[in-house]
Amino acid sequence: MEQIKTIYTNEIGISFQWSNSCSHLTQVIFRDTGFHLTLDEIELFLEQTVDAKTQKRCKECKKGESCRSLLLRTPSNKVSMAVSMVDLGQIEDLLKGTLFQLKFNDYIEEICRN
Repeated sequence: MEQIKTIYTNEIGISFQWSNSCSHLTQVIFRDTGFHLTLDEIELFLEQTVDAKTQKRCKECKKGESCRSLLLRTPSNKVSMAVSMVDLGQIEDLLKGTLFQLKFNDYIEEICRN
């Protein structure tokens, strides 16, 4: 794990950047899926989690909050994911935490340059 710089982690996943990479992409992984995303794409993904919360769910579903009936669009136009309301909350937290930490790190780096 020395090859990565962990940005944020929670119950569902982790975000990190490769230590020896010149790329500004952030790896966001939850469950068995990983995304290489720019800051703008992370912000878009976060917006899409908010949109997914507005979807109607089955009233008769016995699984409740753990039913994977919500369709979450991803920054890739060709990929959507079936998630539960519980998953969606954790994904939203992962993305918010990642954005906060990336922006905070940029802010600190900018201050230290001056």
